[in-house]
Amino acid sequence: MGKHTNRWLFLLPNLLGVTVFALIPMGEVLVGAFRSAVGKRWVGLQNFHTVLGNRAFRLAAENTGRFMLVYIPLLLILSALLALGLRRAWGRKTLLGAYLLPMAVPAASVVLVWKLLFHGNGLLNSLLSAIHLPNIDWMGSNASFWMLVVSYLWKNLGYTVVLWMAALGTIPASIYEAAQIDGANDLQAFFCVTLPNLKGSAFSIGVLSLLNSFKVFREAWLVAGDYPQENMYLIQHLYNNWFRDLDYDKIAAASVLVSLAVLGLIALFGLTGREADT
Repeated sequence: MGKHTNRWLFLLPNLLGVTVFALIPMGEVLVGAFRSAVGKRWVGLQNFHTVLGNRAFRLAAENTGRFMLVYIPLLLILSALLALGLRRAWGRKTLLGAYLLPMAVPAASVVLVWKLLFHGNGLLNSLLSAIHLPNIDWMGSNASFWMLVVSYLWKNLGYTVVLWMAALGTIPASIYEAAQIDGANDLQAFFCVTLPNLKGSAFSIGVLSLLNSFKVFREAWLVAGDYPQENMYLIQHLYNNWFRDLDYDKIAAASVLVSLAVLGLIALFGLTGREADT
């Protein structure tokens, strides 16, 4: 009895913190999605109807979804290939440190680099002018979306490489030795040993990358403000603008919709992983 009591006493501070700072706010958002911002009247699904009919929400949701569909597969594939290459690379600790260096750069400093590179009179356009090519409006055209993808890949690639290397380190060397004894070459060992043993880790890394992709708003907002070029207008821009206008009912309804979409993606990843195992 005493041991069980001590366990709960150790857990109590964490439970209180999660309840106060996570569960109660989440409950408030969920209830607020069905109430009006003024008067707290029960309005049913009216807030969801308003949000889904809002052009800014549809644009922000489309851009955020497109960013995730492009960024996450590129991040997972490139980081996995780099992690595999680093396993046998000479000076891999130095290379890994170089990959992790962008994570140590503050977001405000990254924005300064963006402006130096992508401004109308920035370095990239200066190079294009030097070779007699037309300048590109990096911040005011469709190129802004790809600028966002490439910049965020650069910043987060090293962290994901570390995750893949940790996953590769959990595969026992004896399995590779057994495969070599059976006559398997490197390619066969990769498909028959490495890939099957990375499935569980791939799910975790994919979920972490999905959640981390929402942080791209920091750089996008610092470089372009509240109303960037429409290809850079993300769901967090919309939240920020609605919060400024005190549209709490819209924020709550949109948050519920986005949360359901994220949970659906995580469930899809999990189901895909289970089907692959069977």
